[in-house]
Amino acid sequence: MEATFPRLLLRHAAQRPDAPALREKEFGIWQTFTWGALAELVRHMACGLAAAGLQRGQHLVVVGENRPRLYAGMLAAQSLGAIPVPLYQDAVAAEFVFPLNNAEVAYAIVEDQEQVDKLLEVRGDCPGLAHIWFDDPRGLRNYKEPGLASIDALVDDGRRHEAQHPQFYLQEVAKAMPGDVAAMFFTSGTTGNPKGVVHTHASLLDRAQAGTRFDKLSAAEEVLAYLPPAWIGQNCFSYAQWLVCGYVVNCPESSSTVSIDLKEIGPTYYFAPPRIFEGLLTSVMIRMEDAGAPKRWLFNRFMDVARRVGPARMDRKPVGALDNLLYALGNVLIYGPLRNTLGLSRVRVAYTAGEAIGPDLFTFYRAIGINLKQLYGSTETAVFVCLQPDHEVKADTVGVPIEGVEIRVDDSGEVLIRSGGLLKEYYKNPQATADVKTAEGWYRSGDAGFLDASGHLKIIDRAKDVGRIRGGGNDGAMFAPKYVENKLKFFPYIKEAVAFGDQREKVCAFINIDFEAVGNWAEKRNLPYAGYTDLAGKPEVYELVRDCVAKVNADLAADERLAGSQVSRFLVLHKELDADDGELTRTRKVRRGYIGEKYAVLVDALYGGKASQYIETQVKFEDGRTGMVSAELRIADAPTHPAVRRAA
Repeated sequence: MEATFPRLLLRHAAQRPDAPALREKEFGIWQTFTWGALAELVRHMACGLAAAGLQRGQHLVVVGENRPRLYAGMLAAQSLGAIPVPLYQDAVAAEFVFPLNNAEVAYAIVEDQEQVDKLLEVRGDCPGLAHIWFDDPRGLRNYKEPGLASIDALVDDGRRHEAQHPQFYLQEVAKAMPGDVAAMFFTSGTTGNPKGVVHTHASLLDRAQAGTRFDKLSAAEEVLAYLPPAWIGQNCFSYAQWLVCGYVVNCPESSSTVSIDLKEIGPTYYFAPPRIFEGLLTSVMIRMEDAGAPKRWLFNRFMDVARRVGPARMDRKPVGALDNLLYALGNVLIYGPLRNTLGLSRVRVAYTAGEAIGPDLFTFYRAIGINLKQLYGSTETAVFVCLQPDHEVKADTVGVPIEGVEIRVDDSGEVLIRSGGLLKEYYKNPQATADVKTAEGWYRSGDAGFLDASGHLKIIDRAKDVGRIRGGGNDGAMFAPKYVENKLKFFPYIKEAVAFGDQREKVCAFINIDFEAVGNWAEKRNLPYAGYTDLAGKPEVYELVRDCVAKVNADLAADERLAGSQVSRFLVLHKELDADDGELTRTRKVRRGYIGEKYAVLVDALYGGKASQYIETQVKFEDGRTGMVSAELRIADAPTHPAVRRAA
């Protein structure tokens, strides 16, 4: 199908102009944009952008939460043959400088005063930035910056331009071809500057259509758009597939109302990275801590049933009559109310992606009747590479290659991909493009994995991160840090983990506690604390974390290949890892190399056998100020186990 995003918009507007396209919650009330109203808004915004000088091939930066008028801005730019570049709304101002200069950006559409302030702050370093339009006018009444105006003013300019050139918009839309560049996404930059991933209409729509056919999606779906639009995962689910299917995308009022909005909307098609599912599970466990003894007993008994029976039922495998009866009773008393509390009672298909999810966490959701599946992809592959078919879901794989995808594993174990969804190039970076795209059209994913006997892809870790234990009884054993970290993060008390061990004689780890979960645990035991640093250093908290580490080690010992990855020593960090401090990417991936360098004194203390180590760290606060956090960190040993030898 020779489609582009603006043509898909016009098709929906022509076929069902009064059907809802987008909803936005404002002041507690859901406001609806129909396809007809959205098409009119996009037309006027496109004409306004053209009047301001935006031309084919130029870039338009978009910064903010999911907002209908920001989506309209992206469509308006694409209508003119310009290229929208969504950036992370929680990035600090300095993080905008590289993408703005790299893409030679002169035009920006942003959500509110916060984003306006950040762009104005870096304007001196980005001299090309001439025009900034904002959606929310609150706090901006007295701003008199050149080139700064509201989206309302942009729309008014567009109406005047359209009156003078009535055929202009449709003529511009007709010029676009599927092979034209449609969008650019900057990678999260775990090492050095981010790279601009260039995608065409054809590459994004090819994968959106393949994913739609795979899960039989329709215009009847309801989707909640609450993750950063700059993350290609959110962009595919709430933009590319939205325009392919014509379903309704719902934009929450704010990040703090997402859980409420989730329950009100009851999405049928849901997407979240593992950290969101970890957070939902943590909230459940905190509530159960607060419950009375009878409720806790009932919850634990029926969750035992769910773990034993639920995944098999989801995969339509035979289950005994008694287990079926117990599960049905549990569904009435526990699982149904729990799904409703989480806002997932109407979910038909739920996906997790972005990084590996712990198998125990994954199994929990399927056990209570939520059709949670895994998918595999990346910014460079337009997300949809492997998906798990209904009733063929495995906790330790990421699914099968879907329509239009070829996969092979090279001699080093790296996964190579070929599909219609591959990036066109890295912007202004031909060397990086050549490094990941072979002459035969294969994309080097950088992931280590293999296809199992049933054709499912199993990802072990990032190829560059898979290492070996050296010395001691585990000499030569495989070390997969992300696998270890995900097993640790299953526990509600552990928010982040960073494992070290490559080319060392044992594995050691940094732990971030979940302040809310551990704080609740401490209050139940009348354990006083003065803040995160104080709570993290409590001996009782160390014992709590040690118990979690011990359970992970017992699980690892049962896997002969990974038994050498058991955590021998650990410490609980004195601060939470933070993207503003450079320790996480904006998609909350751990920057392990950077953390290892920043906290080298702690790594040395872990491997040097020390019982404690003093550390002083600079942190950045939300208002831009900096300060220091210091502590004497305890270092604890964890019990390890010999590998369990399996019978031949």
